[in-house]
Amino acid sequence: MRYIFKDGKYRQVLPEDPYEVKGHNHEVLGTVQVANVKGCPHTHRFATVSGEAVREGTDHRHEVRYITDTYEGHHHEFCGMTETSVKTCDRHVHFLKGTTSENAGHKHGFQASTLIEDPIGK
Repeated sequence: MRYIFKDGKYRQVLPEDPYEVKGHNHEVLGTVQVANVKGCPHTHRFATVSGEAVREGTDHRHEVRYITDTYEGHHHEFCGMTETSVKTCDRHVHFLKGTTSENAGHKHGFQASTLIEDPIGK
């Protein structure tokens, strides 16, 4: 069994199960919501790869960390967990919603979903 350290405790990484979640990751990309700072509305983009599956009851989640692109000399960061999986045919995705770190006096909200796992697999 494999474990990761998250939120001050060890969590079990999912072992092999019927829909092969062992050792998989998801691509995550998106654009944060517009912030209007001092009359200068702007947004940021992000792209990353999730951490491996972490058991959540009979399902799993993934840790997601990213740093946005830079605009006017600042960027934002995020670290959090996806929601549990949503089946899509013989694959699955995860939803993710949150708020970035505060930088340059503001934060950005965002909503995203992961891409399917193993997009070129059989």
